[in-house]
Amino acid sequence: MWVFQGDSSLSSVTVSVIGAGRIGSAIISLLRGKVKGLIATGRRPSTLSNAERLGALPLSDNGRAASLADIIVISVKPHHFPDIALEISDYVEGKIVVSVVAGVRLSTLREALPGAEVYRAMPNINTLIGESTTAIAETGDGVEMPSRGLIEELFRVMGTVYWIPEEWIDVWTGLIGSGPAYLAEIIDGLVLGAVSMGVPRDVVYKAILDTMKATAKILEARSIHPAELRDEVTTPAGTTIYGLKVLEAKGVKSALMELVEAASKRGRELGEAIDSSVRSRLGIR
Repeated sequence: MWVFQGDSSLSSVTVSVIGAGRIGSAIISLLRGKVKGLIATGRRPSTLSNAERLGALPLSDNGRAASLADIIVISVKPHHFPDIALEISDYVEGKIVVSVVAGVRLSTLREALPGAEVYRAMPNINTLIGESTTAIAETGDGVEMPSRGLIEELFRVMGTVYWIPEEWIDVWTGLIGSGPAYLAEIIDGLVLGAVSMGVPRDVVYKAILDTMKATAKILEARSIHPAELRDEVTTPAGTTIYGLKVLEAKGVKSALMELVEAASKRGRELGEAIDSSVRSRLGIR
């Protein structure tokens, strides 16, 4: 039985990705060449074929995949989790299990996978290009996390990593998990505005993306509040202040705040429903 040792690193472990769907496949692609061994499972032949193409050993048997791994990453839809837990629970003792399954709480993961060192993470769709903004849940209950460094190394392959209290995960899901959709909508609105003023989409689209990226970089590099940069750009009676007046009149900032609140509340509702359903199906009280 493999048990984490303090000097272990990714290059010394075998990782099994249970569920080689969209995010699972991205994880496989990013881990290729960085781990000792890579295994993937899936329900469809096409999923297994794609996993093999990405460099993983394809297996249809989740239990066998778990038995061969040092780290098990569960990347499935929430309604599939109970079946997965039952299939792998006999093979996880002394191993590390990382769940990126939405809604399933750490306490439920521990009870469903006894003997495993369990982690809960929430990446976002930017995993597809190796630039995820991933949250990993802190236990907050005194349970030791001896493989914390190794798990952080695992997710840093995929982007940036933030350790947060588990009670913040619902907010993270509503803001960072859903964030790419919100930003895409804002970008599309700016593009359409330019098109309405006669600038072709293919010209302005990339320019807006460049501006968004550079603005994020300058805020990070200078460690300043967004309002400071706004004030630097805004000149008396200029174009910026006229645009800002429209944002203020339309209540855009307030709408964004309400967006985060609404998405977070929905995330909490879904999380509670998912976790309750999983516990019920697994007979966990």
